[in-house]
Amino acid sequence: VQLQVSGGGLVQAGGSLRLSCAASGRTFSNYVMAWFRQAPGKEREFVGFIGWRSGGITTYADSVKGRFTISRDNAKNTVYLQMNSLRPEDTAVYYCAVGSYGNRLSASYSYWGQGTQVTVSS
Repeated sequence: VQLQVSGGGLVQAGGSLRLSCAASGRTFSNYVMAWFRQAPGKEREFVGFIGWRSGGITTYADSVKGRFTISRDNAKNTVYLQMNSLRPEDTAVYYCAVGSYGNRLSASYSYWGQGTQVTVSS
């Protein structure tokens, strides 16, 4: 199982970025895909998740709700994280992960991508 994350970079505050997470090695039609992030000196933080079944129901952390959107392309086995109105406090390494249950705990996810750096300048 491999998760390939792409799309990070440097952006000014108020700008947008879209991250992609492409899964390979198995079909993830019955699994949940989540995004987490980790800023320097801080613990890994839940961002949001999307279910592959149930119409792709999403859940977000309060800190990103209304600014970030998770979507999926089943045909490509890919999940996206659209980040708008970015703030300097969004600066972190962003990870995607796959798990059987949708929740906010990183320990619940079995497979992880390599992470991509997102830096938001003020």
